[in-house]
Amino acid sequence: MEVTLEGRKRQPGSKPNALRREGQIPANLYGHKGTEAIHLTVDAKSVELLLKKATVNNTVIRLNIPDEPWQGITLLREVQTHAWKGFPYHLSFFAIASQDSLQVVVPLSYVGEAVGVKQDGGVLDTTLTELQVECTPDSIPDSIEINVSEMNIGDTLYLKDIILPSGAQALGDPDLAVVSVLQPRVSEAATETEDALEGIQYGLEAEGEVEGETAEATTETETAAE
Repeated sequence: MEVTLEGRKRQPGSKPNALRREGQIPANLYGHKGTEAIHLTVDAKSVELLLKKATVNNTVIRLNIPDEPWQGITLLREVQTHAWKGFPYHLSFFAIASQDSLQVVVPLSYVGEAVGVKQDGGVLDTTLTELQVECTPDSIPDSIEINVSEMNIGDTLYLKDIILPSGAQALGDPDLAVVSVLQPRVSEAATETEDALEGIQYGLEAEGEVEGETAEATTETETAAE
């Protein structure tokens, strides 16, 4: 997914809090020219709309800066928010058009219903909800689908088992467990009932043993009396 955003070059000496009161959010652009940064402002309403569509380190954003002038493909690298009010406080963008490859975070989407869950009552245990991958700027996946339909109880898919889109490479331990199908969970009530039944059975067996011992003792006494 690609979205478009327009920013303006921040005037030297402008105060961030004053800009925010005027409905402008301070931002920086990095990576367009070595280590040089462009200090920007972005309309607060545009930022609000942007954050409904874009996620950090994943969504491609075409950033236009008419008064620089500059326009190009970027990633949203960071969103700083107010400590208790929660609204966006500062944004950071990174130009990616000139990069051979970059690292992004991609959400994982689990599709299908595992056989071990549907037929045997197992539990699907997902360890990861997102994955860091390395890819070219023009091949950033919106998400990665993992089909769990064929998984049975006891099965585990590892990072090395995940099929990635062309041009993407997973970063991390290949033997990291991503999703598993676990044995059915036994409820606390069922466990208590089972324990109670075992207790009753044990009591009946013990009572039977006592009655048997008593009958045997009585028989021995009667024999002795004769």
